[in-house]
Amino acid sequence: MQIIFSHMRSVADLKNEIEKRLKSYLSRDKNGIRRTLLKIFVQVKTITIAGLHEKLKENFDVSYKSVASMVGIIASKIGILHVIKEKDNDQIQYMLKEQYADLVNQAISVV
Repeated sequence: MQIIFSHMRSVADLKNEIEKRLKSYLSRDKNGIRRTLLKIFVQVKTITIAGLHEKLKENFDVSYKSVASMVGIIASKIGILHVIKEKDNDQIQYMLKEQYADLVNQAISVV
């Protein structure tokens, strides 16, 4: 018996959807912080909210909670981050999914 799911998306459809979400997310970037945040994810393998906050506060007046909120949106609504939680470490690590690195790099390069 073969079951076909008509709502299943192809890889191309999924990438197109993520590209659309990224463009929408970046279109609301008033001061460049979202673009900078994504650039950090492209440059580093894994990072914590605290690490992101340290990097972002060098150039932006941003709270820890704001950084956590941005990461949450990127992870849940855009869907381009791996969330890594180790049992013996209470720090959650975030990593850009490899298959979306080029897409993100392309999106943040557009001015």
